[in-house]
Order: sequence, then structure tokens, then C-alpha cells
Amino acid sequence: MRIGLVGKPNVGKSTFFSAATLAKVDIANYPFCTIEPNVGVAFIAARKPCPCKELREKLESDGRLEPTSEEDERKGSLCQPRTGSCIGHRRLVPCFLVDVAGLVPGASEGRGRGNAFLADLANCDALIQVVDASASTDIEGNPQDPAKSVEVSKSSMNQEIEFLSDELDAWICGILNDGWSRGVRRVQAEGEKGMISFLHERFTGLGSSLPSINAAFESFKKDNQDAAPPWDWSNSTLKNLAIEIRKSLFPIHIAANKADIAPKNIDFNIQTNGRVIPCMADMELALRRAESAGLIRYISGEQSFEVSNPENLSEAQNGALQHMQERLEINMNTGVSSIIDTVLFEELEHIVVYPVQDENQWTDGEGKILPDAFVVPNNIQAKNLAYKVHSDLGDGFIRGTDGRSRRTVGADHELIDGDVLKIHAKT
Repeated sequence: MRIGLVGKPNVGKSTFFSAATLAKVDIANYPFCTIEPNVGVAFIAARKPCPCKELREKLESDGRLEPTSEEDERKGSLCQPRTGSCIGHRRLVPCFLVDVAGLVPGASEGRGRGNAFLADLANCDALIQVVDASASTDIEGNPQDPAKSVEVSKSSMNQEIEFLSDELDAWICGILNDGWSRGVRRVQAEGEKGMISFLHERFTGLGSSLPSINAAFESFKKDNQDAAPPWDWSNSTLKNLAIEIRKSLFPIHIAANKADIAPKNIDFNIQTNGRVIPCMADMELALRRAESAGLIRYISGEQSFEVSNPENLSEAQNGALQHMQERLEINMNTGVSSIIDTVLFEELEHIVVYPVQDENQWTDGEGKILPDAFVVPNNIQAKNLAYKVHSDLGDGFIRGTDGRSRRTVGADHELIDGDVLKIHAKT
């Protein structure tokens, strides 16, 4: 699962990326600080408590385990994650983030990094566009005075969103034009079915599926009912088709960054085909670094934090932390974890499941408790999960066993969020 971070230069993409992943990347106040895409892992809390909570409750009720003590640093968690962590049954699972180099208008015509930027997006499952809610940068990413009015701020954000959509539309339209003569021949021979097949094949490299292409084409037909036959389509009609394909393949979710210095009372009601969430990436990065240094106790996504030893901090440090606490309370949280969580679990409709080798103890072959947590599409079938664990398990799949009910399930059994599954396969 890869989520691309996109947007014009100097809006805080690299800061957002670093805050989410704690990766060390160049962060600077000038355009094109990022040239090649940075790839890192953000750890996001699963929506449901880790199943080790149920395991602990069972062991305690059976008298095989003492209740959690106040000194327990993991607050009762029993699992042994291979990746991420689990404290207080809050299981963190991985999500890949790709910080793509800054985009400028005209990328589809070769400006900036040109089509190299657009190609970097092809392997992403979703896009988060980081925009400057404070309007403290112009459309090219150069610094300017922040907006003083809501109208200027929203106009600036809409302009950023529009130019990214325009570049993606131009890119997709170019792909359509390159093969349109072949597409027309398919339509003449096979009708609408030929059109769908052509579009699916043309955009397979961008992650198209038959359902997504069908949805895009149906939406296109609604607004273009009077269009001529495909072989007589004008450039504007082809562009309309490209727009619908873009909306289907690249829904754009908006991280309205620098929300803490945006004009007061802004409502972030922006026209887009994705979610809009205000963010404060600078603050998230500062809090994550302070937490790593042991200065505070902070959980990403929370609206408060606790200073560990305020008496050991300078007056300036305490003042800065107090200011951040006030901003957090006003904005509820920094928004960084929130938007990744929303895109991953709601927009992409993914869940977390736990494959094990022992359905009774919920352990792997080495006796580790719930070491693996897989982020997968909702309702994934048991055999498809087996392939994600290992290709040999998929090839040799026999059946699965539900870790809670101990019920045997078949290859087409659909999993739901938080399931624990034992996979039986030929060795």
C-alpha cells in the first residue's frame, strides 16, 4: 500500500513526510528541495484493538496470567510485532508514503521534472495533495506574506488543487491521444465493450481496473450524451473523458497544511473529489522529535501531550510546548495521522488481519504471539490473504481456521477487520 504525497513546491510535503515517518529528509524553504521521491513507512493505529487484548482477558480469566501492573510499559499488550508496535493494545501497522518532488504548472509539457513527476505517481494507490492553507507561498512555491482573509486563503488552495488536476488531466489525455486510432478501431469492431477494453488496457500501468474504467465511462456518458461517435470526437471531448478517468484512478485527498497560521474561522470546505483535513506538519514533526528525545509523552493523532520533566526544560522550551498545546486544543490534533488513517481505512477501504500458525495460541512457528498484522482490502478472501503471506501458502492453500470461532473456512471466505486466521496449506 503506497500513498503519494504531491503538490507544488515548498508547501511542507517533506515536513509532512518526515513527521509521519520520522525519516531524515531535506527540508528547506525553497522550491524543488526534493528532487527524487523519498519513500518511507508511516505507522498508523489499526482501527480495532489488537487481538492480544482478547487473549489477555482469556488468560486472566483462566487464571493463567496476572492482571496488568501499573509498571507495565506496554500497558497489557502481549503481542510481539515484527513491524510496528503495540502499547495498550493499540497496534501500529505500516503504510508506505512516497514524497514526490514538487510539481509546477506545465509538468505535462516538460516543466520542472515533467513527466518524471507524473510517472512517480503511477505506483501509488492514493494521493494526498499537501496544499498551503496559509497562502504563504505563490503557485510556483516562492515565499510570500500569509493570507489575511479566508477568501484569499481558500482561493489559493483552490488554485493549487486545480493546477494539479489540470496536469493529471493533460497527462491522461496525452496517453489517450497516443493510442486513440487503435481505440477507435476497437469501438468500430466491438462497440462500447471495445472502448472499455481499450481504456482498461491503456491505463493498466496506472492501476486501472475494469470496475474503475466502467465507472469513469458511465460518468463521462452522463455529461456527454450528445457527443459524436468516438471516431469524430474533438479534443475537448477526449479531455472530458480524461477528466473522468483521472477522478476514478486518482482521487485527490487534501492535507490543508499550515492550518495553524491560516486565517481564523476558515472552514476548509473545498471542492474536490476526496477528503479535506487541516494539518500542521511542522508541529507534528516537532512533537514527534520531542517525544523521541524523551521530553514529552505524545501519541500521534491525540489532541494533547504530557511534558515529562518540565523543571528540566528551559523557559523557551516550556513556552514553545505550551504554545503547541494551545494550538493542538484548538485544532483537535495535527491532522497528519488523521488524514493517512482516513485515506487508508475509509477511502481505500482497507482492514487489518492477523495470520497465525497456531489458531489456539495465536502464535507463529516460533511461538511469537500475533507477530504479523497485514493491511489488506476489506473482504479479502482467505486464499488471497495466503498469497500475501507467502506465494507457497497461496499455491498450496487447503483451508483456513478462524482464530476465534475455530470454524473451518474455505478459499472464498471473506475476512473482516481484526480477524485472526490460521492458514492450512500443502508443504
